[in-house]
Amino acid sequence: MKKIYSVLLISLSLFLCNTTAINAQSTSTSNADWREVNAYSIGIQAYLYAFPAVYMSYLRHDWITNPNSNFYMAFNQLHLKNELSSPKNNIVGITPNFDTQSVWAWLDLTKEPVILSVPDMGSRYYAFQIADFYSDNFANIGKLSTGSRAGNFAILPPDWEGTLPDNIKESFRSRTPYALLYGRTMSTLEEEKRVASLQRQYKLTTLSNFGKRNGISAKNNEIWAPFDTKQDPMGEWKTINQAMTENPPSEVDSEIIKMMASVGIGPNQPTDFEDMHPSVRKGLERALVDAKKMLRPMATDNAGTGKKVNGWMFPPSFAGRAGLEQEFAYRAAVQSYSNIMYNEPKEAVFMIANTTEDGKKLNGSNNYTIRFARGQEPLAEFWSITLYNTRHSFVANPSKKYAVGNKIKGFKRNSDGTIDIHIQRKSPGKAKEGNWLPAPEGDFYLILRAYAPRKAILEQTWSPPPVKTVRAKK
Repeated sequence: MKKIYSVLLISLSLFLCNTTAINAQSTSTSNADWREVNAYSIGIQAYLYAFPAVYMSYLRHDWITNPNSNFYMAFNQLHLKNELSSPKNNIVGITPNFDTQSVWAWLDLTKEPVILSVPDMGSRYYAFQIADFYSDNFANIGKLSTGSRAGNFAILPPDWEGTLPDNIKESFRSRTPYALLYGRTMSTLEEEKRVASLQRQYKLTTLSNFGKRNGISAKNNEIWAPFDTKQDPMGEWKTINQAMTENPPSEVDSEIIKMMASVGIGPNQPTDFEDMHPSVRKGLERALVDAKKMLRPMATDNAGTGKKVNGWMFPPSFAGRAGLEQEFAYRAAVQSYSNIMYNEPKEAVFMIANTTEDGKKLNGSNNYTIRFARGQEPLAEFWSITLYNTRHSFVANPSKKYAVGNKIKGFKRNSDGTIDIHIQRKSPGKAKEGNWLPAPEGDFYLILRAYAPRKAILEQTWSPPPVKTVRAKK
């Protein structure tokens, strides 16, 4: 008993000492309203949790209602990109690739299922991923997951009960009434037209029109607009409340939803904020500003998750479904902010390098090389290394070359089977230009993509070689 009492006294003493120290350090904020501080602290986490919902709301409204958008489409209709990405058609802040041509579609599942039909794809790699309104995948359709033969695939509303036609190969249930579909078909600059012809055979049909001749759904380009953030500093919070009410989050997130609700944020919360305490409002306004500042550095640092080796960062095993593992910071910054939605490792593994092996930032003032030893190139169906500026965009260059890879024209192996990738501003010489990545003046980073990765990459037992500085420019 005396021992327990002594421990309690020591604990109390330490608590009082720590409290005194804390009080001494926080005199500058001692007059702050507790409601503001509380709303600020909750608001930071609330914004990271809800970021995909607000981002999806802005993207959806732009792509559905704006004829000038690069991704303009009606609900439940495919938007085909009949060429590879380039600086002229890339959305600033969204990481493109130089390996596949893309297909996008916003799915409105509020009334009925939608059917995706694909032709026989032969040996060509293709993959469709479908994410809920929080950017978490719930369906994969493609060569690896459902096979290469022609087929029809049903995307079901959250609570839909009914009978599907007999010729539906497989069905997938969305977790939210609105979902985003993204398809990739392996391509090169030389194959753009051929792949465009294949993509035109992809079809998207509502269940009520499926099987009918010319069964194309009526165009619907109407959806509510996100709140104006220029006129209203609380606009994004209002958009979050409406988006989360429209697309209810998972029940497993009930604790964080309850915490958010305590400051008026989340599903079934008002969007007028007329009754919100001024201090709570002030705290949320501050949280919005500071949380948004976190996204870009968190994305560049891969949100601090995944294995790091030789300066490269592997994606974590939950990539593409981060929210299902309650990894909300990664979901906000990497999965959503810099990618909109993220493929799962079983489809493709993306490894990021923004430093050399000794931790120095990659910068165009230096020249770099990456050397793959013989037999040590990425174990995958095909792979590439792509260079990006700090805005997650391609770096425009006269050669119009944005990646080096084993399917990209000009790629060469050395006579001894090794592979050298040259990363620098000026040409390394005509003989080496096939493996050259033109660099910008400032900082940049690299993504190594391995499509249909083999076991060693999936289990992260294979290591990419480091980026090495070869000489500094004068």
